[in-house]
Amino acid sequence: MDRNKKSLWKKLLRYLALSCIFLFLLSLFLVLIGRWINPPITMTQIGNLVDGYGLKRSYVGWNEISRNVKLAAIASEDQLFPEHGGFDWHSLDKSINGPKKKKRTRGGGASTISQQTAKNAFLWQGTGVTRYIRKVPEFYFTKMIEWCWGKQRILEVYLNIIEMGPGIFGIEAAAQTYFHKHARDLSRQEAAMIIACLPNPKKFTVKPVSHRVSWRYPQIMVQMDNLEGDEDVEAAIKTPR
Repeated sequence: MDRNKKSLWKKLLRYLALSCIFLFLLSLFLVLIGRWINPPITMTQIGNLVDGYGLKRSYVGWNEISRNVKLAAIASEDQLFPEHGGFDWHSLDKSINGPKKKKRTRGGGASTISQQTAKNAFLWQGTGVTRYIRKVPEFYFTKMIEWCWGKQRILEVYLNIIEMGPGIFGIEAAAQTYFHKHARDLSRQEAAMIIACLPNPKKFTVKPVSHRVSWRYPQIMVQMDNLEGDEDVEAAIKTPR
């Protein structure tokens, strides 16, 4: 009986080890091809289709995205993006240990562009306990893309797959939907308006302009002015890639 139990445990451990190796190799493969190929579809996009929002997207290359959009994203979402290794530890500590704000999860509001890219490209959004389960693979994928992709590729994928309105994914689809022009032609104001919707693009609408977007986008433009010319920021948004 004891021998049978030991044999069973060995089989389980062997199966677990093989599963871990397989998942690691699969994740490594996905990260490596992601260096050049955009995700065919993401879990968030599938979720929007299932929920009836549809799917509007049009992937564009780095040089087809206005520097105004790149600058607006960094100014609004992650001003330390060019410098950090994937995580803004100071903001995360403040979010976890600082005064708790209403309707905000502990640790929320400190997500970097790298983290958001990893989450949207490889994982799911999640609510409740699934959000915390996601944090472990999110940490892993964030570090992997930082090591394998570099800042410009991370920002390029981010601006192509992030939701920018109900069923609208990526800056090209957003530019076409809201302003009837290509992403490369967006003005500073138009870029700031689109980026201003990112905390909750289904609620904070660009057209018609929601109260939140009309309040937020002028602030983003001020921060864009402040960051313009910064050596690290310019290195992260320069063209060509």
